[in-house]
Amino acid sequence: MQFGVVFPQTEIGDDPIAVRDYAQTAEGLGFDYLLTFDHVVGANPDRPGGWANRPYDYNSMFHEPFVLFGYLAGLTERIRFMTGIVISPQRQTVLLAKQAAAVDVLSGGRLTLGIGVGWNEVEYTALNENFHNRGRRQAEQVEVLRALWTQRLVTFDGKYHTISDAGIYPLPVQRPIPIWFGGGSDASFRRMARLGDGWMTNTGNIDQLAGELATLRAYIADAGRNPADFGVDFRISLRRDPEAEWPIIIERLAALGVSHVSINTMNCGLGGVGSHLDAVKRFATGMKHNSRQP
Repeated sequence: MQFGVVFPQTEIGDDPIAVRDYAQTAEGLGFDYLLTFDHVVGANPDRPGGWANRPYDYNSMFHEPFVLFGYLAGLTERIRFMTGIVISPQRQTVLLAKQAAAVDVLSGGRLTLGIGVGWNEVEYTALNENFHNRGRRQAEQVEVLRALWTQRLVTFDGKYHTISDAGIYPLPVQRPIPIWFGGGSDASFRRMARLGDGWMTNTGNIDQLAGELATLRAYIADAGRNPADFGVDFRISLRRDPEAEWPIIIERLAALGVSHVSINTMNCGLGGVGSHLDAVKRFATGMKHNSRQP
């Protein structure tokens, strides 16, 4: 089992030194990966049509994941970078391939690309992409990404993408970069079972997770693939999960075959980077009795 930290996007602020200190401290504590959420624009909650019960708006800070990882690549040595998730269908696929390859090169092969279809139609409109066919386009995106990461020249004529004997350079260190999927719908499970290297679950209920994993693993087997080779990331939440239960939760996750566990300290009223790091340090200390710990 590998352990990670969720970069506190909306609360860390815009001081690059604080960003550096967070990543370097996480690496120094022995964490395996740093997971970062993605949103490009936020909506005005007072906009026509309303914005009730939405988790983020224009006041929510989000560092752009690839720029962030490019910055941190030169300030760290070992910790992996994971997008959790990049909303791939609202981004141009070839540019996404180029950005991901650049981060992988600059970090020495430390990127895992987590992708999802998202929920925010306002964001899709702002980025001039179609919200309503995002799942279908995402499936083709994965094919395009892997071709661009492994071939110097690509010719592709698909429903949504056309590449005429062209390629990106440099290619990534990892050929291809691992692609993990977010999402929890049946359509998402079927898509990731065919195309993905792992799943980034968004559920906090382990009993629910067990049922979802059984469904997903059946789809993976039906696709002629080995479910044991498929990674799973579960996020423990400081807000939801009492600290005393963390070791028990991890034991249950290990029994389910979960390969990655990250700690999320966002939305707990912690404030600055120091408070987030204090919680991360407690999580690291609590892992000392596990067979594979930060």
